[in-house]
Amino acid sequence: MSGTARTIEFDQPGGPEVLQWRTRPLAAPQAGEVLIEQSAIGVNYIDIQHRSGRYPIASFPSSLGIEASGHVLAVGDGVSDFRVGDRVAYIHLPIGAYTTHRILPAARVVPVPEGVPLDWAGVTLNRALTAQYLVNDSFPVGPAHVVLVHAAAGGVGQLLAQWATHRGARVIGTVGSAEKIALARAAGCHEVLISSDPGWVAACRALTAGEGVHAVFDGIGGAMFEQSLLALRPNGVLASYGTPAGPIPPFDIFRLNQLGSLHITSPSIFTFNKTTEALRARSADVFAQALAGVLRTDTPRLYGFDQAREAHADLAARRTTGSIGLSAR
Repeated sequence: MSGTARTIEFDQPGGPEVLQWRTRPLAAPQAGEVLIEQSAIGVNYIDIQHRSGRYPIASFPSSLGIEASGHVLAVGDGVSDFRVGDRVAYIHLPIGAYTTHRILPAARVVPVPEGVPLDWAGVTLNRALTAQYLVNDSFPVGPAHVVLVHAAAGGVGQLLAQWATHRGARVIGTVGSAEKIALARAAGCHEVLISSDPGWVAACRALTAGEGVHAVFDGIGGAMFEQSLLALRPNGVLASYGTPAGPIPPFDIFRLNQLGSLHITSPSIFTFNKTTEALRARSADVFAQALAGVLRTDTPRLYGFDQAREAHADLAARRTTGSIGLSAR
């Protein structure tokens, strides 16, 4: 197949400055594969962790990114579930979404229904699938529950708050600054606390008559891990699904006993979406919730393809709200 693809790559771990823009020849999809002409590429914290070296890279040069959306440009032999022109999205490892064109196994691609904007699917699917397994599997949220959502104005946080509220739960959110309180409330949080306030744990317990919450969804990590445990009621669940604030400190498991027979889970989106059937069923649930108005987000902020360094810097500094991505058009 003739033509070229633009890619973003890096040759060694480092800051945003290591990202480089290169051109690669297009290849034709092989049996069972599809070639996607990409529209929008999600920018996530995992990209920063790969770029910085916290998550080791097997070999260099390497691209980045686990999700994107676009249209099918070509299909390989044996592919019957997609046709040229179909609207599609994906989350996939190994990394490599920072490109204008990508070949993937058809089994790891999901159809995007009409009515769901491709830009939204490309930069929100990872976050929405994270919220999907958190409220359905990590802690099945229901009307009897009070849950705490950290970073409730962020990409995953807003979706978590919306989904948990839809399930009938009372949602307490935390945000990094007062400027983000309105966003968290708009996402459905009944109460919002400032996570930098040293008294937020006490305030959270006061909101629950001293009992604590049934579950904490912690996508922050670092020192927040211990504070999250202190916000739980006996037999509560801490779902630790991200650590942009740094690794979780060494932990004595007997602390769970002392704090009230607590439970901790560290879930992965790829575990819950390991099979094609699971990936497509959970993605269909996400898209159905979006079309029903349960999941409501602003139009994603798309940086230009040549602004990846800026996107990484803004995300790392927590200057963003909601989902962000790169335009591949």
